[in-house]
Amino acid sequence: MSLIQIKNLSKTYFGNDKKVEVLKNLSLEVSEGEVLNVLGMSGAGKSTLLHIIGALDRPTSGSVLFDGADIFGMGDGELARFRNEKVGFVFQFHHLLPEFTALENTMMPGLIAGWAKGRAEGRAREILSSLGLAHREHHKPGELSGGEQQRVAVGRAIFLAPRLLLADEPTGNLDTKTGEEVHEILMDLNRTLKITMVIVTHNLALAEKRGLRVFLKDGKIAGY
Repeated sequence: MSLIQIKNLSKTYFGNDKKVEVLKNLSLEVSEGEVLNVLGMSGAGKSTLLHIIGALDRPTSGSVLFDGADIFGMGDGELARFRNEKVGFVFQFHHLLPEFTALENTMMPGLIAGWAKGRAEGRAREILSSLGLAHREHHKPGELSGGEQQRVAVGRAIFLAPRLLLADEPTGNLDTKTGEEVHEILMDLNRTLKITMVIVTHNLALAEKRGLRVFLKDGKIAGY
């Protein structure tokens, strides 16, 4: 069963008397529990596609269906709930809040969703322990290694048990060994929690380890 259906998706940016077509009539589906690796050169439209799937950006035309519902038919409040509850985001740069600890960063989605502080702390501790970070929960991002920071970002992304995780170059800012470790954590989460994942990456070797692949070129699907 398809969790995500993308139909005739196009995205065009206008500015400085220029028209830039980033995505061009793109269609694809992602099944429930699947890992889809999106590859391509810089400028191919990979990140734009990811941002539209996660409702961080809107398409110029076409539709994105999540579990059969067109996400861009939602109102602003419903879209905000969709992003916070149904989708987890992991980016190349972790975007952790520097003034908060690993524990506080991890529990942030729960607090936004209205959880009691004690409940959110308990959930965050469970997640950090599962990611091998129980001993680092009171450290702030500046006191963590790059790999540890990205693991905290992953923990934050899965806090509300989203059905979909979107990762934009999650290993791109890490050394090879650490990148492989973070990638394996994502694959373990897919296997154990059955989270559907769409991962943008330049790393073909990692993309070949698990899941399907789609190659973008000039805003179109150029191969699988």
